[in-house]
Amino acid sequence: MAKNAPFSVRPAATLLLPLTLLASPAIAQEVKEDSVILQPDKVKDDAPVVAVQIDMPSWSEDNATALLSFIEKVGDEGLFAKDYNPDGLAAAILGNDQAKLDKTATDSFLLLATHLRDGRTPNAARKQWFMVDSDGDSEPLLSLLTAALGAGTVRETLASLDPVHPDFVALKASLKKAKTTADANAIRVNMERWRWMPRSLGERYVVSNVPEYLTRVVHGGTIIATHKAVVGKSATPTPQLNPMATGIIVNPTWTLPRSIINEGIGGTIARNPSAARAQGYTWTGSGKTLSVVQQPGANNALGVMKMEMLNPHAIYLHDTPSKGAFNAAARAFSHGCIRTERALHFSGLMAVMFAGKSPEEFGEAIASGKTTRFGFDNPFPVYVAYWTVVPDGKGSVKKLADIYGRDAPVVASFAQPGRPTATIIAPQAPPVVPTVTTTARATTPGTSGIY
Repeated sequence: MAKNAPFSVRPAATLLLPLTLLASPAIAQEVKEDSVILQPDKVKDDAPVVAVQIDMPSWSEDNATALLSFIEKVGDEGLFAKDYNPDGLAAAILGNDQAKLDKTATDSFLLLATHLRDGRTPNAARKQWFMVDSDGDSEPLLSLLTAALGAGTVRETLASLDPVHPDFVALKASLKKAKTTADANAIRVNMERWRWMPRSLGERYVVSNVPEYLTRVVHGGTIIATHKAVVGKSATPTPQLNPMATGIIVNPTWTLPRSIINEGIGGTIARNPSAARAQGYTWTGSGKTLSVVQQPGANNALGVMKMEMLNPHAIYLHDTPSKGAFNAAARAFSHGCIRTERALHFSGLMAVMFAGKSPEEFGEAIASGKTTRFGFDNPFPVYVAYWTVVPDGKGSVKKLADIYGRDAPVVASFAQPGRPTATIIAPQAPPVVPTVTTTARATTPGTSGIY
């Protein structure tokens, strides 16, 4: 299998499991799985790190010219040259003021490197985006700048901040071929989203692209499984996040959220408790204290498996007894979680490859009907992403429906200033705050003064 190929063209491997386990239950019914816990968007941009009491980096004419050349072609990166003061930098290069050149070039480099590493888009335009990106820890800008100036590798250093995934490479190549402003902006939006994520996604991970209604399992840079997905409907949209997967649970129980208890099952329990028990529900309390759990079984809303991925949004991947939903082309039906097609295959793959179990052990756990957890030897990330332009497998890209309307705020942000520089060099150290003095407590003979 080809490694590091785009999501849309890499082949999927098949997990060898007993054929009886790969058969899907024939049950189809209305399912309401765990509801997403909607979190407020992060609207404030991170405050820049201020580096004080360091010398301003010294720029040679060659290094500054290399920076200007990169800025002039930065449109190829989906960014905008005007943001990085090319006219001011050109004037500083031609001038005879080293201090001005150092300050102008350093400011331009740090802002550009920030946007290449972290994205240009302000947080306010990143709707329901909660992914954690640690690139700032692994690629500190001042260290990159110092090394680039010393080695004369300004162009190479800036180029190295691009995401390494081949899908980003495909978007970058397609941007040069875009025939309309709308097409170009759609590609820029998705190049931005790649920059909001870790530069490298890791050796093993699961990724669900919400607008594509697909979940993929990636190991060693190769897609080893692809599953259709059902995602959140517009009223309960699936947020973007990257929690760590720590295990797979087969035959899970389902603890109902209060919203779903109030929608119907609470009334069923009050009016017809035997009918509720027949659907596998057990409960304690009543009224506002009613707590309901659905036991494993054919009616369980989570089906035969649930991916363990703790996060404050209550989002996870799981099975469903409503298999018919996977036949639809557009599959935005859920309360926010991601329902996963061929869940036995998915959970078996997780148990065998990542929890070290044999197919027989997995099969026995499924057949037992009992809740069983298979913990992963090495937890890995699950990326719940939102790309509306993806490779088409034919050397170009295709546009997907923007099911939650999240592209427009990013496009609108292109006409506004981008997020601020992640690191700035202060012209001088901040003033020292005077120490507050206190009157010493008097001691008397026979005391130590410690109370």
